[in-house]
Amino acid sequence: MSQARLMDGTAPARRVVEETAKKAADITARTGTAPCLATVLVGEDPASVTYVRMKQNRCRKAGIGSRHVALPAATTTEELVGTLRALSADPAVHGILLQHPMGDHIDERAAFEAIAPEKDVDGVTFASFATMSFGLPGFVSCTPGGIMRLLDEYDVDPAGKRAVVVGRSAILGKPAGMLLLARDATVTYCHSRTSELSTVVREADIVVAAVGRPRLIKGADLKPGAVVIDAGYNPGNVGDVDFDSALERAGLITPVPGGVGPMTIATLLEQTVDAAARQLGL
Repeated sequence: MSQARLMDGTAPARRVVEETAKKAADITARTGTAPCLATVLVGEDPASVTYVRMKQNRCRKAGIGSRHVALPAATTTEELVGTLRALSADPAVHGILLQHPMGDHIDERAAFEAIAPEKDVDGVTFASFATMSFGLPGFVSCTPGGIMRLLDEYDVDPAGKRAVVVGRSAILGKPAGMLLLARDATVTYCHSRTSELSTVVREADIVVAAVGRPRLIKGADLKPGAVVIDAGYNPGNVGDVDFDSALERAGLITPVPGGVGPMTIATLLEQTVDAAARQLGL
């Protein structure tokens, strides 16, 4: 059997960002106001610091202003909620990204819900999940949204396909399943408590690995020719799929890094510019 074709996210993400930069320039020219993304980081987790810096750099290249709010690790839920509500009320801020994880002492859901839905460009609030699930206007969770764009880029139509999502987080696994369902896939959710996981995965035409366990899914677990989307990112640039063995069995597969990640950031920037356009009445 020939090796799987790689689903490179870098090139399509670049095109999305180029289009987003044009929209941002148009908004700035028409209103005198540049779209602005506020990033909020609690503590100094090295990976999170790197992610936020990368997002700020991408904002700059796309003509999007960025405001960074760095809070100490000891910040309480109440303090974080207050910061997010203040940003939500600030007309100069069009989108808000709360970097996670943010410490076990913080009520993550309470923090997310302090973000105004119209500025929830990362798609983390109840309101965003509801609009996404019902196919109404709103913002999608960025990684699932990026996954759907990647499927489209490689002409993968989910309609009628069996899709297995391994992972059930509120901002990745669950919304990824809902977006696939909206595209007429038959969706099965799996997770850490699923018995005989490999048996379920082997039935899938499309596999989305989003459970946060390095190399959990092996090549032998896959249906020959399956489309494999690895949304996991573990230390050492390792995904949730054992890439080498999966390469011999899958039809299409995303690399880690360079697959889902670039599309996630491109979706975040695009939604920030769209949020700015709505808020500025364009």
